[in-house]
Amino acid sequence: MQKSSEIKREFYAARLNSFRVNAADYDWGHSGKITAVDLVARAARAGLNAVDLNYPDHLERLEEKELVRRFDDLGVALNGYAMRYYSDAKFKLGAFTHPDRQVRRKAIDLTKQGLDSLALAGGNLMTLWMGQDGFDYSFQSDYGAMWDDTLSAIDEVASHNPAIDISIEYKPNEPRSFSLMPDVATTLLAIGAINQKNLGVTLDFAHVLYAEEMPAYAAMLVARHSRLLGVHLNDGYSKRDDGLMVGSVHPIQTIELIYVLEQIGYDGVLYFDTFPDTIGLDPGSEFKNNINAVKAMRRVVDRLTQNKFLGVAIQKQDAVASQAIVQAALFGGEG
Repeated sequence: MQKSSEIKREFYAARLNSFRVNAADYDWGHSGKITAVDLVARAARAGLNAVDLNYPDHLERLEEKELVRRFDDLGVALNGYAMRYYSDAKFKLGAFTHPDRQVRRKAIDLTKQGLDSLALAGGNLMTLWMGQDGFDYSFQSDYGAMWDDTLSAIDEVASHNPAIDISIEYKPNEPRSFSLMPDVATTLLAIGAINQKNLGVTLDFAHVLYAEEMPAYAAMLVARHSRLLGVHLNDGYSKRDDGLMVGSVHPIQTIELIYVLEQIGYDGVLYFDTFPDTIGLDPGSEFKNNINAVKAMRRVVDRLTQNKFLGVAIQKQDAVASQAIVQAALFGGEG
């Protein structure tokens, strides 16, 4: 992550496209096309102080160094880029997994262009969400070939600029019925096979939930076997990528994740990958609520960390004792 002064612990980013909500009613200060700078300016008013840009769409008609200068004027640091494979309709059948070698090459080259742009901007984190890489039917795909092609592509991308970290954000499905990287175990298996030092994992809370994983456990596994390079906080009902506000459905699981993030020393940005635009919520108010929720949960985590009995209960796997302590930290009373 790039910024002019020392990185502080609490840095918050958000899904920029959420800030297009009610665009016609918002005063952008001009009548032209809404750019990434406009979205960041609107989000910064709500407390955003770090940003992830989608490549290539958020870079349209904008030069990297000028972009970062304008972000700096807004008090916003560049966290990194996230690749988006929208430029070719053929990518719907796969980018790194496409059966056509030329289409795969186009996806790899586009990713390298994104890395070059990120380097010009002074950033060092590229997130790969490969939602288009997967399958939908039995007898549709050569699974071994898809796996080999994907690992080869990630290896080439990681080698392009070893100074930039490449983080894989896994998701069970959507838009494909089955993603090639659906869960933490498969993702770590791929990273281990590629064996590049600049690879790591981004955990998205809702993705983890509907992969039927425990978020804190997934974070521990990543820290043990790779590097945790990004954390996307949101919530949902474990059936799909709901993108609900942080802690609105699974507050205790979110608190446990933050508790483990403290233990493993994660000091990166917390990115709110939520969808206020789905039902027309005010994105600024929703963003502030997410920040307040995390700050409240961090206060709970501080109380839990100071409770000498919690560690004992966890070591004994005494769920009754640990739940009593957590509930007392949340709601008051004796724990």
